[in-house]
Amino acid sequence: MGLLTASKLAIRAVRCCLVPRSASKSWLSTKTGPLGDKNLILMGPPGAGKTTVAKIVAHKLGLPVIDVDDDILETVWKMPVAVKLALVGGERFLEEEGQALCNFSASGCVVSLTGSNPLHAEAMRHVTQSGLIVYLDVDNEDIIQRLSRMKVDRIVGQEAGVSMRDILLYRKQFYEKWLDVRVFCGTGDTVEEVVEKVLLAVERYQKHDEETYLSTRCDRAKLSNQKSYFSDVIVEGLAADGGLYVPKNGFPKIGTSEWRRLASMSYPERALVLLEKCIHPLDVSVLDLRTMIFKAYGSNFSSERVAPVKNLVHNLFVQELFHGPTASFKDLALQLMPQLFAHCLPPMCNFLILVATSGDTGSAVLSGFGRLSGTDRNRTGVLVFFPEEGVSEIQKLHMTSYGEGRAVSVLSDFDFCQKAIKRMFGESELTGHLAVEYGTVLSTANSINWARLLPQVVYHSSAYLDLCRDGVIEFGEPIDVCIPTGNFGNAMSALYAKQMGIPIRKVICASNHNRIISDFIATGEYDLRGRPLLPSHSPAIDILKSSNLERFIYHVSDGSSQLVNNLFTCLATQKHFQLPKHLLGRMQQEVQAGWCSEDDCLAAIHDVHTQAGYLMDTHTAVAKVVADQLQDGSCPVVLCSTAHYGKFAPAVFEALKIQDIPQDPMEQLEKLETTASRPEVHRELVKCLRERGRRGHTVCPADYTLMVEKVELMIQDSFLKVT
Repeated sequence: MGLLTASKLAIRAVRCCLVPRSASKSWLSTKTGPLGDKNLILMGPPGAGKTTVAKIVAHKLGLPVIDVDDDILETVWKMPVAVKLALVGGERFLEEEGQALCNFSASGCVVSLTGSNPLHAEAMRHVTQSGLIVYLDVDNEDIIQRLSRMKVDRIVGQEAGVSMRDILLYRKQFYEKWLDVRVFCGTGDTVEEVVEKVLLAVERYQKHDEETYLSTRCDRAKLSNQKSYFSDVIVEGLAADGGLYVPKNGFPKIGTSEWRRLASMSYPERALVLLEKCIHPLDVSVLDLRTMIFKAYGSNFSSERVAPVKNLVHNLFVQELFHGPTASFKDLALQLMPQLFAHCLPPMCNFLILVATSGDTGSAVLSGFGRLSGTDRNRTGVLVFFPEEGVSEIQKLHMTSYGEGRAVSVLSDFDFCQKAIKRMFGESELTGHLAVEYGTVLSTANSINWARLLPQVVYHSSAYLDLCRDGVIEFGEPIDVCIPTGNFGNAMSALYAKQMGIPIRKVICASNHNRIISDFIATGEYDLRGRPLLPSHSPAIDILKSSNLERFIYHVSDGSSQLVNNLFTCLATQKHFQLPKHLLGRMQQEVQAGWCSEDDCLAAIHDVHTQAGYLMDTHTAVAKVVADQLQDGSCPVVLCSTAHYGKFAPAVFEALKIQDIPQDPMEQLEKLETTASRPEVHRELVKCLRERGRRGHTVCPADYTLMVEKVELMIQDSFLKVT
């Protein structure tokens, strides 16, 4: 089935009858292009503009241009393509077209494929050896309009009853199978804009060495020749100097036309386009990334939209980030991150993922890494440390349901757990012993790991795009985002979405009564001296030492690693630092912050349920209270609903003033099911607890040495078993 437009065939038939073509021509460039002797090969559907773009790109680069239709097929067949198609029919045409391409040879040229070439596997395997395949991913609506202007209502291979839209959708799978680089074209992009995108895409591909990462504490002037790439920072997690990794060149900026096109796409499709722009294809190929993303955001999420946005009241919206398998926003990153991690692992080593959690991260990490298979699963172990009294009973049951020893509680708070893990990473004697004795390297899946933070940028972008798609706003109009904030990773990812071009006016950080973030945003002073961590109804944000603030300060100080290093050295030694006054104003331009009392949190749950029939969890309620305090009503506000209410059932019962609360967590969930109308009870959470039941778990004193022993025992259990 060839895929050539009727008008194009007719024009060529006339032209080829008038102008004889040479059967022999040497396609060898005398000029070195950006890819050396490799070809730049443009691929895409009919109407994508391949031929026109190829000619302009070739002219700008001073390279020969080859159009497969004109210069290969018609030369080999010695007849117009239209005549050939009429003679042999669709199926035979596709086979002969492919065989003609198999004999094609060129070097250092710009090549425009036919729309149907990618359907012939043998031909594409041959072509991919000769150069870089650049896919012109043009909006189907733009293509249909172009074909309509050409008065083309059918394309070759389009059978009766099959719409143009359907056949274009069918063909897309073949383009995505063969591409090296995607050029994502925005709605209504001009030829000149597409040409510029092609040139930039090729330049980016060639400059992989420049797409590197820095530690927030690394002095650029003292950088060695050693570079850290995406695959390096994913596996390492924490930089050797104790800092957090950030992209050296910042985030890519996305144009308005591209955002508008993304608004009509599904969540996995949005994720693919955005993450392709942030992950170099030589680190993770586009095809591998696509496979990972569609596995991460598929049937394991109870909502087809993955992270849907719902109207709550008036101009207040809630983004439901709890539809993943463990009922929290951590799933949005941790269903993808383990796949990226496994992909980037160097050979011949085992890896133990160490995690400190204040509740939700633990089960999300265990779930995500548990979905790995084969060698990847055998080479990775996970050990979670959580505060024994600092998580809800259902969170605890969920974490410990994944197997004995994988989740260990500590008789302290989250900050102690996090500090202990960071210390383990920083002790070369310990890490060296584990490497030599067990062939095992430590890594982390907390939000200090770049692969944890990066996928979160997608759902903040997606929330805005949903509002555009649903007609709430036009692209370019601002929104505010209110986020329950503990470790600042969720807030930082919203700021990164803003850097990519999402018009977020204010990122509002919502704290509970521990309020370390809100105090810091208000004063610029970070003070842990004599400050106890207070238990709350929202334990996932019961954090005093906020790791991702380091990335935020690096951002607002324009990458001053010396300042970051000084401040966090002070925090480690003196439990206190003061942000320079000139940066306080800059910080407050980007974020606002407030806090919520325990009573106000419960009252918000009750009031929203009464008014709107919507049941919030305790963290979303914190965001609701703070948003009401700080929003001015001039634009929509999106609350990040970071967990399902079922994980905090006792507090929700208290908020709703329901008496006779069952003691058994499963009975609590069942009782909530009869109370809540929306959102519905989280089926996967109920299923997990019902099937796996209550299990005992290991409790560890707040002793660093004992925690290290647990790590070594976990390594022995994971990698030294004799089968």
